[in-house]
Amino acid sequence: MRKLIFFFLVLVLCLSGTLQNKGESEVIEPQKNSEVFARPRTFKGVPVRNANLSLVPNGTQALIPELQSLSNSTVWYLHSTLSTLVIPIIFLLVVVVGIPANIAILCSLATKIRKVSSAIFYCSLAVSDLCLLLSLFFKAHYHFHGNHWVLGEASCRVVTACFYGNLYCSAQTLACISIKRYLAVVHPFLYKRLPKRRLTAWVSLVIWGVFGAAMIPELLVQQSYHLPEVGITTCHDVLPLDYDSHIFLLCYNLFLNIFGLLLPLVVTVLCFIRIICELNQSHFDWEMYIKASSLVFVIFLVCFTPAGVLHFLHYLQLFVHGTERLYVHFKVAVCLCCLHACLDPFLFLLMSKSAGSSLHFRPFTGKTLSISI
Repeated sequence: MRKLIFFFLVLVLCLSGTLQNKGESEVIEPQKNSEVFARPRTFKGVPVRNANLSLVPNGTQALIPELQSLSNSTVWYLHSTLSTLVIPIIFLLVVVVGIPANIAILCSLATKIRKVSSAIFYCSLAVSDLCLLLSLFFKAHYHFHGNHWVLGEASCRVVTACFYGNLYCSAQTLACISIKRYLAVVHPFLYKRLPKRRLTAWVSLVIWGVFGAAMIPELLVQQSYHLPEVGITTCHDVLPLDYDSHIFLLCYNLFLNIFGLLLPLVVTVLCFIRIICELNQSHFDWEMYIKASSLVFVIFLVCFTPAGVLHFLHYLQLFVHGTERLYVHFKVAVCLCCLHACLDPFLFLLMSKSAGSSLHFRPFTGKTLSISI
């Protein structure tokens, strides 16, 4: 499974690089403006003051804001095979595998609950993955139609908020699972005294509440814009530079990226290293626990790390050079990030197997402490 995942990652990244180089070789570099603007997690566009009336899906006319002065890299991406074929196909494959798997996990949790505190985290993770997978239906439809959004501004805002909000929610939940196992292995006496059911329930509610509230700006800001130069209406891919609301998204999304992806990555890596070191010093066979902890680490390494790092570097490039070339690679990384929705059910299976036995510790008094995780 690991070899297959890494091969798939390398294949898609190589494909994206090849396609991008090909597209850039066919166009002329845009002229650099003397003034550099901060840009959100998108390509840039200049607002058209006198926008025309455009048709919306119900057949009526509505005023859709227009953007112009697109860069050559933006035009290439919007028409490339990468964005109109490769990315939506991956989305659909993730949906086909992920939705049945996560529904099966929820059914299993409803009928066979061995440990309530762990089941709360697994249930939260499965629900978050399902919400993400449902948003992928609409994103695949958008990409297959040439990056043309026909479902209206309200649905664009909801899909965008649901997509990114559940990415952050899943990453935070996986980090909490790592912390829980870290406490059980490294600090068993403290873990034994904790009110685990109440604590995990509150932590899950806080995660959902925080990232539900964190997505409110995405719901309040215009996300879909008509591009007369290419004849399509994009959703979140191209945003204006002159609006204060969209400039605010730059710092805001950068904070969410650090707090929602990079921080959980650091926490998971530290917990993984400490757990492995602790279990390797024991004379017992902890192979199942090591496999479960390793899978959490692999999910972050393969899925969340490229998206988090490229997102951060994308902003740095915008600040330093005022260019947006990393956005294409970021879109590929976000696409790969969705693969975690297919890997999380396997994590539940490994956790369930390891929950059947207990960890045994011998304190200095000679008594044995048994803990199930």
